[in-house]
Amino acid sequence: MKELLANLEREVESSRRAAEAARLADIERQNRIASGDPFADPSRLKPAVAFSETLGLLPDPVSGTLLQDFGVADGFGNVTTGQSIATRPNAQVTSPTDGWVVYAGDFRSYGQMVIVNAGGGYHVLLSGLDNVMVELGQFILAGEPIAKMGETRLASANNLNFSLDQPVLYVEFRKDGTAIDPNPWWSRAENEKVRG
Repeated sequence: MKELLANLEREVESSRRAAEAARLADIERQNRIASGDPFADPSRLKPAVAFSETLGLLPDPVSGTLLQDFGVADGFGNVTTGQSIATRPNAQVTSPTDGWVVYAGDFRSYGQMVIVNAGGGYHVLLSGLDNVMVELGQFILAGEPIAKMGETRLASANNLNFSLDQPVLYVEFRKDGTAIDPNPWWSRAENEKVRG
């Protein structure tokens, strides 16, 4: 009986320590939320802040090399409306923003594409994907895995003037249907996933 009571006491003490650790973790999470970090609460089901307030805060969707930036001549008499990023084969692609998936699937010769409605008339389009892991209507968080890249470049990327065979992710930001420059939105403070 003495041994049983001693074991129960140890379990109670262990439970108290676990409860205290959970309480401290919750306080820390609340402090991060209160500090203004829009991505601190992973349990939310809607964007924590308006997309327009996330300038300089969005994580890059993939590690890679910037091949073609927004607003440069595309070699066909037009200017680019997004960014093309060379990735490694099978690279994981994450959502750069909180939002709702309004399109997920094949699109012409561009491979699979995901369009995220970030609210306020903003949409983020990611194409050149091989394996999409999100569904239409799903709410996703910034940094959440949404797809994987393929093994090689897609046929549509072959039209671009790139001399490599790597998969290419195309990212486009839109406001009220018009393409906007994504550069001011990316966070460069924590890490530099995309290098140009």
